[in-house]
Amino acid sequence: MGVPSHVAIIMDGNGRWARKRGLPRTDGHSAAERAIHTAVEFCGEEGINYLTLYAFSTENWSRPRLEVAFLMRLLSRFVANNIDELHAKGVKLRVTGRFSDLPKRQQADLNSAMERTASNTGLNLVLALSYGGRAEIRDAVESVARRVLAGGITPEEVTEETIASLLYNPDIPDPDLVIRTSGEQRLSNFLLWQSAYSELYFTPVFWPDFDREHFRAALEDYAGRGRRYGGLTS
Repeated sequence: MGVPSHVAIIMDGNGRWARKRGLPRTDGHSAAERAIHTAVEFCGEEGINYLTLYAFSTENWSRPRLEVAFLMRLLSRFVANNIDELHAKGVKLRVTGRFSDLPKRQQADLNSAMERTASNTGLNLVLALSYGGRAEIRDAVESVARRVLAGGITPEEVTEETIASLLYNPDIPDPDLVIRTSGEQRLSNFLLWQSAYSELYFTPVFWPDFDREHFRAALEDYAGRGRRYGGLTS
């Protein structure tokens, strides 16, 4: 296989990275920004079209209030500090997830950034915020149910394509490669529908330490695989 069109990353290990260094968890989250810079630059160099980053899950709202508040401030800071560079590089910023769950300040900051980069034709940088795979499927099924109740469609007419068209960002192709850092080997409710046939790559490297060489190793591993989508080998 060649270069994947869409890479999705579960950015894991920020807290453990900080703890290993005797630092507060918030320092780990701050350090993660460098790895995002590296990933965005690397994807642009390699011709990857979509990069989806699992930035904040629906479950993350249950974290300590001060940590959640810090993460929201960090999100706004990331947008403010990087939007000029992202725009100059032709990056199109997008969001997936329950956007309305975010605080009004963060919604405004993201909306402004997305409007500014909407016409860009380079890398699509997709931030998964207040995102959960089960929540996304649940929301899509609710939309299907409303269509059925309204008489626009019968239960027998509901197909996989129907559900897929009602996911948060139906125009974004399914990820070819899902990377998870920090050594954990699970999807953790990330892109459950879309990752049905994605290649999975797990690395013990904590996200703040994930550099271009680690990224290149993931792509080399991906290139050596054969995707058959349930078909027979030749």
